Amino acid sequence: MALVTESKKSCAVNPLKMSQPLGASYAFMGLERCMPLMHGSQGCTSFGVVLLVRHFKEAIPLQTTAMNEATTIMGGFDNLEKALLNIRSRAKPDVIAICSTGLTETKGEDIEGYLRVIRQKHPELADTALVYASTPDYLGAFQDGWAKAVEAVVRTLAEPDVPKVAGRVALLPGCHLSPGDVEELREIVEAFGLEPVVVPDVAGSLDGHIPDDWLGTTLGGTPVAALRTLGSAMHCLALGEQMRPAAERLQAQCGVPFTLFDRLTGLAATDALIVELSRLSGRPVPQKLRRLRSQLVDAMLDGHFHFGNVKVALGAEPDLLWSIGSFLVEMGAELSVCVTTTRSPLLERMPTSEVLIGDLEDLERLAQAADCDLLVTHSHGRQASERLGKPLFRLGIPMFDRIGNAHKVYVGYRGTRNFIYEAGNLLMDQIHHHHADDWPLPASSHAAVAQVPREVFLPARIGRLSRPDPLAEASA
Repeated sequence: MALVTESKKSCAVNPLKMSQPLGASYAFMGLERCMPLMHGSQGCTSFGVVLLVRHFKEAIPLQTTAMNEATTIMGGFDNLEKALLNIRSRAKPDVIAICSTGLTETKGEDIEGYLRVIRQKHPELADTALVYASTPDYLGAFQDGWAKAVEAVVRTLAEPDVPKVAGRVALLPGCHLSPGDVEELREIVEAFGLEPVVVPDVAGSLDGHIPDDWLGTTLGGTPVAALRTLGSAMHCLALGEQMRPAAERLQAQCGVPFTLFDRLTGLAATDALIVELSRLSGRPVPQKLRRLRSQLVDAMLDGHFHFGNVKVALGAEPDLLWSIGSFLVEMGAELSVCVTTTRSPLLERMPTSEVLIGDLEDLERLAQAADCDLLVTHSHGRQASERLGKPLFRLGIPMFDRIGNAHKVYVGYRGTRNFIYEAGNLLMDQIHHHHADDWPLPASSHAAVAQVPREVFLPARIGRLSRPDPLAEASA
């Protein structure tokens, strides 16, 4: 069990954490024809737009109520009312999704009350769904905002007492899953003949496609009609611990039972999902997935030489920290340093001695003290990587110095295989760079290695890959 501590510094240096309103806005971008709206100052929204544009290299629809000094003191009702009417008349969205900021939360504004009054005053808003999530940016972090937004969508739009549809499943992905991850999971679910309803579906809106017509709103995602009939699902798959509140809300409100998967990167983790999908569908595991599983096992055997005993410094949101950190340990690496952004039940279960809720300065300091071999965090860790002379594996949001971020896939059999190859190749490059004179090994060394029993090189977890195949049991 890991010891969870919190940094007591007066301020963050090179922050790892991003705010709740930004996480909520990102979640709302997974709804079709939606306009996310930050109720706060222009600066809050501008920062969020710039960050997401740099990460996805796409146009980001995000509006603001543009609070100033006077409206902050007197109240933001008028600003919110004008913003809703302007967005409705100009962009004509199906959904306007409002998230609060530290400015309005400190004032203590009754935004839900504001929305009731605005609806009464303006019947022209009757055809526009309004969703509100309370997301003060002085509490929590990015994944907390995402979680609150998804719960707000379920609470506001999912209608109870709708008839169940056989084969329909609700898929609630966390913010640690990229659009590429979400698309991969959709294809896995559909391979069993099931109909997934993804909420929010960032794979439909932020996958980097060129639309036929320009829209001032999101360019894809989950339609409002699908959100209203979310209760018709026979089962819900919650992907990430952050999705537990939304899944519990859906179960209480619409009677949809759920299964939570705290991670989907790794062999055993993906096996659990596949077995559950086989149970829900009543179908055997498709041959395509069996082939991908076999390829992953082979990739683990190929890659474990490069991960064994590697000291890793990992900085990420809790769900991403748990997903990638657990798999690195399964590959034989050592989690020497773990830094995250916010509280989570997963932190105490991390396979390390201590998890620090801190910033990238903490990550760099601890990585230097532990003499780590690899840094894993987002693009703001590049300076620490240069100063320490250690390779950086970029992971999470933001990644503004790379392209193709929306299409990264690190979940399922295929995604886990991708992660092994990308991280393994990075480690191989580091070996070549620092030990060029010793590479390749002389022929005598290869002969000596060949005589060592295979089990010596295999980490214990990989050595147990010969256990019974759970996919065969699921199909029995």
